[in-house]
Amino acid sequence: MNIRRPRLPRTRAGRRRLVQAVMAGCVLALLPATWLFVSTGDRIGTTAGAPRREVAVVFGAGLWDGEPSPYLAHRLDAAAKLYQEGRIEVVLVTGDNSREDYDEPDAMRAYLTEHGVPDARIVSDYAGFDTWDSCVRAKRIFGVDSAVLISQGFHIRRAVALCEAAGVDSYGVGVDAKHDVTWYYGGAREIFAAGKAALDAVFEPDPRFLGPKEKGVARALAAAK
Repeated sequence: MNIRRPRLPRTRAGRRRLVQAVMAGCVLALLPATWLFVSTGDRIGTTAGAPRREVAVVFGAGLWDGEPSPYLAHRLDAAAKLYQEGRIEVVLVTGDNSREDYDEPDAMRAYLTEHGVPDARIVSDYAGFDTWDSCVRAKRIFGVDSAVLISQGFHIRRAVALCEAAGVDSYGVGVDAKHDVTWYYGGAREIFAAGKAALDAVFEPDPRFLGPKEKGVARALAAAK
């Protein structure tokens, strides 16, 4: 089969239009990422600068042999630190439990209890299949109006922007991470994920699974009083 290779325009005007089209495409591709940066403003910081909030939300980041991946462990360490310092009272762990042999929230709960967070102060969201779903469910299912969000730096701005769009007043803690292959992959992935985030914020779709309202956060807060 003969495959014809694309040819560059032969005229100067044609080449100029091609360059303009490529530049316009690049600008459009970067607009969502720019929106994430601008919209989150000064709502991003470290554990040292995190404000006191009743609830922290920790987003899932994968399991290794049933245990939190190193990236997820760093997020959970930050949550445990905030709890021990009295800056939060309840941790909402949100992640994927779409199949029986993969349970991010329970693995996150086990890790937190091993690191000093009482089981009664941990609430599990088993249908946090992506960032938008986690934010919407935090608001509509668990009744969270304000929270500290915990994730890696390459993801936290998207988390804050989406939770703000879902109605959760948010402050993001971007935890440190080794700049390995996973880190660079995550950073590159965010450029494309920003486009979906912008669409989610505009159209506000229902999460993959919504379900009935749950009182886990309210009960945990009441027990903390």
